[in-house]
Amino acid sequence: MTKMIAIIDYGMGNIHSVNKALGLYGAKTVVTNKARDIESSDKAVLPGVGAFGDAMRELEKQGLVPAIRRHVEKNKPFLGICLGMQLLFEESEEAGASMGLSLLKGRVERFSQALKIKVPHMGWNQLSISLKECPLVTNIPDKSYVYFCHSYFPKPADSGIIAAATDYGRDFASLVWQDNIYGAQFHPEKSQAVGLKIIENFVNL
Repeated sequence: MTKMIAIIDYGMGNIHSVNKALGLYGAKTVVTNKARDIESSDKAVLPGVGAFGDAMRELEKQGLVPAIRRHVEKNKPFLGICLGMQLLFEESEEAGASMGLSLLKGRVERFSQALKIKVPHMGWNQLSISLKECPLVTNIPDKSYVYFCHSYFPKPADSGIIAAATDYGRDFASLVWQDNIYGAQFHPEKSQAVGLKIIENFVNL
């Protein structure tokens, strides 16, 4: 029986590309902003583009935060992409300080100007895989290139959940994994063969 994957549409995600990528591997999807769809789905994806504080306000306004937490508490796979990954954490320093979903411990920080790098970090960069047992990196070669577009990055309180890191002026967590929670700072749906393999791995969980 094909499992249902809810793609959470709160007005700030790259919904079409994510839905299309999941569909390549036979996933049955529902693009939704309804709490009942998120809770009844077998898996869920939280995409995101934009500002952390605005995203949390939209999720709260649409009553989706409790549904997301209940989905995760039932041990069902949950994937956050880009801003969606950042929202998994407790807080972000963007716009002063904004509180996140607190599904993972840690905070989101901005790339420092002292690093003398271009911000946002935009384009292709490598994954240094540290947790080869993470299901999403099955058959993904170390040092594979994926596509990024972000100015902020998560800093997990527990470095043990970092499944892959990327060097951009400094090392940052580009893929995290804790139990049934996954987060990708890059865009797998835009990362060609490597990204699509990661999507396929999520579909096959």
